[in-house]
Amino acid sequence: MTMLKWITKDTNINFMKGRFVTYALSATLIILACLSMYFKGFNFGIDFSGGVLMEIKSERPINVEEIRSKLSVLKLDELNLQTIGENGDELMIRAQAENANEEASRKAVVDIKQILGNSYEYRRVENVGPQVGDELKTAGIVASCLAMLAIAIYIWIRFEWQFALGALIGLFHDIIITVGLLSFFHFDFSLTTVAAILTLVGYSINDTVVTYDRIRENLKKYRKMPQLDLLNKSINDIFSRTILTGITTLVAVTPLYFWGGDALKSFSFTILAGLIVGTYSSIYVCTAFLNLFDLRAVEHRDDNNYFGSIG
Repeated sequence: MTMLKWITKDTNINFMKGRFVTYALSATLIILACLSMYFKGFNFGIDFSGGVLMEIKSERPINVEEIRSKLSVLKLDELNLQTIGENGDELMIRAQAENANEEASRKAVVDIKQILGNSYEYRRVENVGPQVGDELKTAGIVASCLAMLAIAIYIWIRFEWQFALGALIGLFHDIIITVGLLSFFHFDFSLTTVAAILTLVGYSINDTVVTYDRIRENLKKYRKMPQLDLLNKSINDIFSRTILTGITTLVAVTPLYFWGGDALKSFSFTILAGLIVGTYSSIYVCTAFLNLFDLRAVEHRDDNNYFGSIG
């Protein structure tokens, strides 16, 4: 109860004091993320790269090297074996057939089952052709871009173009850094990951819109307050809400990361990383960006247009 009171109490933190340090930090993180994406690339899942994904279970611990030796007789361009679960009796097999087409992938599934035999339980079998994978990859990129464009248009209509531009920069900041972390730590990049990124976009913009609403409200309420002080006050006004929302999300997502299995590892990591990066960017990217403009002049002009239209 005491901790809850501490979290929800009014704060008076000078967030904007460290804005120049965070500018450098954000620029560094974006550069490192881009370098990771360029040099390390992505660990595309079967959804995007095409190929075969199988999960098998045995009644006893699986000898990975023994399985690898058995499957080495097959003509596969790529073969990745990874134990999953805590007991070592489950194995994930990712493979790409030599010709990289759907017929070859289907044949690879049959051949793998013939070699391993009936002593294993085949819990999951997925087969995606390379053409379908490319189409899904394109669709994922288009969906993310359209989501950001729709959000930018919404904020432009609801606020002003300065706010819309700040929100859009914040979204690009969040996505680039989060995707860079996925590349650096070599997490699977699949349709589930794209869903997590779109969830991140919605979470990040929600926090930004709440902050922008308070800034616009305070612009009318404190007409003589210096702009930097007003931005600080606006962030402090909703800071307890930001912290409580973040903690609630962490409580929900953290168990998924540790106990949700490999299928949800990439999704939950994206949400966790995006939560931290998105909270940071709503303060030090989206809000700090507004200080480049004279917000009172923008607000005054909008008020005049509004009352002029009524008259």
